[in-house]
Amino acid sequence: MLHTSYIEINAHHYRNNLSFIKSLLHPATRFSSVVKGNAYGHGIELFVPMAEQCGIDHFSVFSADEAERVRNVAGADTTIMIMGMLDHGQIEWAIAHQIEIYIFNLRRLQETLEIARRLRIQAKVHLELETGMNRTGLPLKELPQALEMFEQNGDALLFRGCCTHFAGAESIANYYRIKKQFNTFNSAVKRMNKNGIQPQQLHTACSAAAIRYPRTQMDMVRIGILQYGFFPSEEVLVHYLTRNRQESQPMKGILSWKSSVMEVKDVKKGEFIGYGNSYLANVPTRIALIPVGYGHGFNRSLSNQGRVLIRGQRVSVIGTVNMNMMSVDISDVAGVQPGDEVVIIGRQGEHEISVSSFSNFSDQLNYEMLTRLPANLPRRIVDIAED
Repeated sequence: MLHTSYIEINAHHYRNNLSFIKSLLHPATRFSSVVKGNAYGHGIELFVPMAEQCGIDHFSVFSADEAERVRNVAGADTTIMIMGMLDHGQIEWAIAHQIEIYIFNLRRLQETLEIARRLRIQAKVHLELETGMNRTGLPLKELPQALEMFEQNGDALLFRGCCTHFAGAESIANYYRIKKQFNTFNSAVKRMNKNGIQPQQLHTACSAAAIRYPRTQMDMVRIGILQYGFFPSEEVLVHYLTRNRQESQPMKGILSWKSSVMEVKDVKKGEFIGYGNSYLANVPTRIALIPVGYGHGFNRSLSNQGRVLIRGQRVSVIGTVNMNMMSVDISDVAGVQPGDEVVIIGRQGEHEISVSSFSNFSDQLNYEMLTRLPANLPRRIVDIAED
């Protein structure tokens, strides 16, 4: 391996996470695996085939480049859905490759219709409605025009789905807003049905909504962060544990990040360690140098407060995190040698550094920290049942 660190994805944990999530879903509800942001940092090319082996056959992405990456590694029967950015040429590419796309304005709908007719291929579209998120979404006043286009152009437009996205289902502070959005969505669907138009699928629920608002699961759920082993927020976790009278998290993170010791050296009492004077050795100190820094996704804010695992023990980052390297205090860990495994995220022996604890140290969300892991870090699948 030429890189200084690598990421492991645990297939055993993923299977267990899927089993848990599916136990929360209605039997007929389809599971769409959200793999935007490089599969939340886990790596699209590695993650998608693993998910397919677990029975997943629907993937949601944000943009055409992500869709192409999924398509390059997915099976022929797998469905890909683009929820966000598409320019003219990308719409044509998506239609030509039978990739499903979101429609959230009349301009895109008209453009999709024209391209579908020119290609003589039926476009598979999901109409995203504006229900109160005020991001992407078709204004409801334009819904009659959109429905008329579907009604008159069924040979070119397949009304594959109708959907919306909730504005913060992970927080109870948004309870009334979410309820209002769901009611608005259902009213719009009733208007469609009265006009004799019915999409093949209705979908509104993300990970948080699927747990907190089971009625929103409908025909399909779009599950992102949950499948990777994380509740969308601490609040959602507490809600689940309280409602189900459980005491421990039912899932496990599937990602571990590892490196190795580059060098070991002794620093005399009274000497500074690393750049500047952020850390003074008050006693003779033994340090290990780890070839991972902020250029690899280990945030500089973790200087003098981050933690890693070496020889089964938790050790502290001391001094300023550099672009490509950091120092850790191994004064109390016997026998550390160059080449020893370093766990940045994950388990070693009886100790663990979770993504959540890592994120808290660096003042980032789980989502943020994961998606910032460099795409060029090598990733590999392991299948290990850890306690």
